[in-house]
Amino acid sequence: ISSFSSCFSDTGTKPPESGIFGFMINISSVLGVATMYIRYLIIEKQNGSSHFISSSFNILSLCIGLMGCVGMAIVATFQELSVPSVHDIGALVAFASGVVYITLQSIISYKSCPQWNTYLVCHIRMAISVISCIAVIPSILY
Repeated sequence: ISSFSSCFSDTGTKPPESGIFGFMINISSVLGVATMYIRYLIIEKQNGSSHFISSSFNILSLCIGLMGCVGMAIVATFQELSVPSVHDIGALVAFASGVVYITLQSIISYKSCPQWNTYLVCHIRMAISVISCIAVIPSILY
């Protein structure tokens, strides 16, 4: 199992795979920025008529989400074998910001309930948030 684990974790670390892997992470980062900005705009529009959160809370959520995308871009740009410390910092920023972002989005969902969300959607988002919080701990410790 040890050799399988080592083989699996080294899959995207050597050229040409590392270049393709980095490229795909950068695409994912750009798509994340677009998704988070659209979510921000939707919440701003909904909040304009209902006033369920402060606008600064929505901006804070967007900024933290964008930090996570920057962390992803750092991970893609600075490969693990070339610059491990920068790669690890980027991964930490991406994971931690992602957990905070999904938690803030869960809070926004609960605040906008029941007019803009169902409680089922709120509970699912919160479950993802809790699982993310639990999952980020081993990734930081490792």
